[in-house]
Amino acid sequence: MAVTIRLSRQGAKKNPQYLIVAVDSAKKRDGAYLENLGHYYPKAKTAAEKVKVNAAAVKAWRDRGAQVSQTVGQLLKSLAE
Repeated sequence: MAVTIRLSRQGAKKNPQYLIVAVDSAKKRDGAYLENLGHYYPKAKTAAEKVKVNAAAVKAWRDRGAQVSQTVGQLLKSLAE
């Protein structure tokens, strides 16, 4: 089972909200996930509200071999800066 850390779409039409989740790479985008690692609200007013991530959990999944999607990688990189 290959694990990927990626976004899962939530929210309503024209009001996107995403969960950052660890999921089996064969599962559907919005299917069942292994663990919720944080959330991303692209329409939030402030940068601090846009992305919230449990960094310890992300590091634990990456240490176990989970691959990070390109989008989530960019979000994590923006948090580090």
